[in-house]
Amino acid sequence: MKQLTLYSRAGCCLCEGLESRLRALDLLGLSIELTVIDIDATGTPQELKARYDLEVPVLALDGSELPRVSPRLTGEGLLNWLQRCLSTAL
Repeated sequence: MKQLTLYSRAGCCLCEGLESRLRALDLLGLSIELTVIDIDATGTPQELKARYDLEVPVLALDGSELPRVSPRLTGEGLLNWLQRCLSTAL
C-alpha cells in the first residue's frame, strides 16, 4: 500500500478542495492510503511548518513530493494525474 500525504492547513480553500477531490476518488483501488497532515496542528514538527508554510497544499507519495496539482483537476483528470505520478514513482 502506497502512502499519499497531503500537507495542509485549516482554512486553506485549496487544501480543503484538494482533500475533498482526493477522498472522492477510489484510492484504495489504486492501493493508496491518504493521510492529511495539518502543518499548524499542535505536535506537528516545526520543520514541516517551515518547509510547507507558504506552499500548501503539497502532496507526497511515500515521502517524495509530487508536482503541484492544478486546482482545476477533478474526477477523471485528477485520477489520471495521480496514476501518472504513480507510474513515474515505480
